[in-house]
Amino acid sequence: MQKTAGIHHITAMVNDAQRNIDFYAGVLGLRLIKKTINFDRPEVYHLYFGNETGDPGTVITFFPWEKQLKGRIGTGQVGVTSYSIPKGSISFWEKRLKKFNIDSTSSIRFGEKYIRFSDPDGLLLELVENDEGPINNWSFGEVQAENAIKGFSGAILYSAQPHKTTDVLENVMGLDCIGQEGDYLRFKAEGHLGNTVDIQLNPSVRGLMGAGTVHHIAWRAKAEEELLRWRLLLQDKGHYPTEIRDRNYFKAVYFHEEGGILFEIATDPPGFSVDEPVANLGKKLMLPSWLESKRQELEEILPPVEVRVLEGDK
Repeated sequence: MQKTAGIHHITAMVNDAQRNIDFYAGVLGLRLIKKTINFDRPEVYHLYFGNETGDPGTVITFFPWEKQLKGRIGTGQVGVTSYSIPKGSISFWEKRLKKFNIDSTSSIRFGEKYIRFSDPDGLLLELVENDEGPINNWSFGEVQAENAIKGFSGAILYSAQPHKTTDVLENVMGLDCIGQEGDYLRFKAEGHLGNTVDIQLNPSVRGLMGAGTVHHIAWRAKAEEELLRWRLLLQDKGHYPTEIRDRNYFKAVYFHEEGGILFEIATDPPGFSVDEPVANLGKKLMLPSWLESKRQELEEILPPVEVRVLEGDK
């Protein structure tokens, strides 16, 4: 059975593009690795943040659109996105969140201490110390490599049918169930980042898609050949995957698992340096070839944004 290495990326919806950049780059110290557009709605940015090179397992992406209504976190969604930080750095992050007036709470889950907080649009995030995964060498503001977010630790899924989601994680994606603690069932993948997925067993309110919610979670496929095999497996098991779609930086299929969560399976290659060198990632608006002729028009429609060091770090 083929197995995913873990989370490839997570995509969410927010209202304000500059506020989004200020938080994820300015406060959390992630690198803006790609500034492009929503291929289905070119008047909306698609912003990608990750580690220095935008490796799979580190990338969170956003569709910032001011006109969209506020969503509600609940069943049928990724409820919480968890980030991995280096051992010994949790006090740095507690102080940093406090400095930027971000309220946080701490909890213990499966023997690990988590710091939970919200981004400006209401997305729930966590930080947890662990030894897994390489150090992120990207530095920004006061965030240096020794305390920089490495990438995803994992996510908490809010499923409307936890047993159905469990079946997909185990029998399609190849994750291993490693235990239950209270209302959480934990699964582990083979990779070093984005490898820990918890299902919350007591479903909350029904989720409503909108700003401040996760749109989908994507799982890693080694290459397009493996993606094709997953698509056939999904069809055999009665799911309804999309055709393979070319997203420039990866190829992907999508399907709704029966707990209501939109899953994507995305290839590791070609990656985010396919259309610009690593040194220049995120600096220029990158467009797919079929929209390049509309560059001037799109640049006039899209709001101006920049990565900037925040006042608290100057």
